[in-house]
Amino acid sequence: MPAIFTMKKFISSILFTLVTFVSVAQSHEIGFSFGGSNYIGDIGRTNYIYPNQFAGGLVYKYNINPRIVARGTYTYLPIKGNDIDSDNAYRKNQGRSFSNTIHEIAVGIEINYFDYNIANYKTRYTPYLFVEFAAFNYRAPESLTPDNNVLFRSDFSYGIPVGVGFKGQLINNIAISFEIGARYTFTDELDYSTAEISALNFTGNGNDWYVFSGLAIVYTFGKPQCYSGLTK
Repeated sequence: MPAIFTMKKFISSILFTLVTFVSVAQSHEIGFSFGGSNYIGDIGRTNYIYPNQFAGGLVYKYNINPRIVARGTYTYLPIKGNDIDSDNAYRKNQGRSFSNTIHEIAVGIEINYFDYNIANYKTRYTPYLFVEFAAFNYRAPESLTPDNNVLFRSDFSYGIPVGVGFKGQLINNIAISFEIGARYTFTDELDYSTAEISALNFTGNGNDWYVFSGLAIVYTFGKPQCYSGLTK
């Protein structure tokens, strides 16, 4: 119950922040993302970037100035792993597998490498970095039945997404971006590993990670930016 209450408070604060941005800001971007997700943990492949599940979500951005952007995202991220796919002999012998579904809400900032403003033909493209704080929902193991079936609960945890991307104008007020973002999480249960159940205690290499790689298409609206110092 405390985790659910904390998540509700977190979501409420994000929604309030986004509504405030929309009501007072001068330049907004809203759209959707789509691509692939993969997980890094105690089961299956050890590739850092190996999208094997379709993922997608919603994106909102507020351009604070040509270099700094506030962003909020919701992302649906299925993940899975199978030891059969691993190059590691030990993992192949274990023969474990899992699948899980992550619902992630994140807020953070983008830092553009160049000035970015699609209203000016000189500043319509830029690489960027981003860092966020995320809260997410997932399925966690709770107990084993007498015949060794796993019973699950819905749980919440937190993560720190960081990544890189490239964005630019597609046509008129529509822009497109490509980004790769890795999430360090504060849980080791995404692959059902838990010290609370001896049969599921994988004693692996730390907390789990997951990665989203994909495209976002956004529509820019609001009053045109009027930043001092921007190249004309």
